[in-house]
Amino acid sequence: MQTPRAIYCKRVYDPVEASDGYRVLVDRTWPRGIKKEDLALDDWRKELAPSTELRKWFGHDPQRWAGFYQRYHAELRENEEAIKALLEACDGRPLTLLYAARDTEHNNAVALKMYLEA
Repeated sequence: MQTPRAIYCKRVYDPVEASDGYRVLVDRTWPRGIKKEDLALDDWRKELAPSTELRKWFGHDPQRWAGFYQRYHAELRENEEAIKALLEACDGRPLTLLYAARDTEHNNAVALKMYLEA
């Protein structure tokens, strides 16, 4: 299992770039306003999204960010098989974690990137 050459986080609404590599949606729900055939996507890994309870608790409140990513990382530690499957599918290519949230600094893709790089 190779680690990704680089890990990026990108909004689903941003344009596709050749440097994106393996593009994976990491939200539990499909993003609003985008047809499935319009999103250039290699995979959709719902199992890597935070639990519904955690997502609702966070509510994209920056003041809850530290608590959110710590709890999310605990959930990810319980889901090592899904992490392993993601890294195997990526196969050393750049990995782009796609998300729909407006906040580009406080979202589950950023927290997942932190976890993968740790």
